[in-house]
Amino acid sequence: MRDGSYTERHRQEVLDCYTSGGRITAMPVRRPDRLVLLDHVARGLEPGVRYTEPELTAVLLRYGSDLAALRGGLLAEGFLEHDRRAYWRCGGTVEL
Repeated sequence: MRDGSYTERHRQEVLDCYTSGGRITAMPVRRPDRLVLLDHVARGLEPGVRYTEPELTAVLLRYGSDLAALRGGLLAEGFLEHDRRAYWRCGGTVEL
C-alpha cells in the first residue's frame, strides 16, 4: 500500500467513505484502508521538511482531531520519522 499498489479507484472509495471535506471522520479497521488514509495525510507533509511538534500538530489538525492516532499511525506505518527535535515525512506517495 505504501508502495502505491492500491488502485486509484480503491483510494477514492476509501476517501469517500472515511472523509468529509478532506477530514477523516473515522479510522477504518482494515489495514489497506487505513494506509490509504495515512497516505492522504502524508501527502499534506512536504518531503524534505522537518516539522516541530506544533507545526506537525497544525498539519494533522487539517485532517482530523485524533492527533495521537494520526501521528502514531504515520510513525508505525513508516510514513513519518522523528528525533527529539523534529518530524519528517519519509514515505507515502507524491503527486507529480
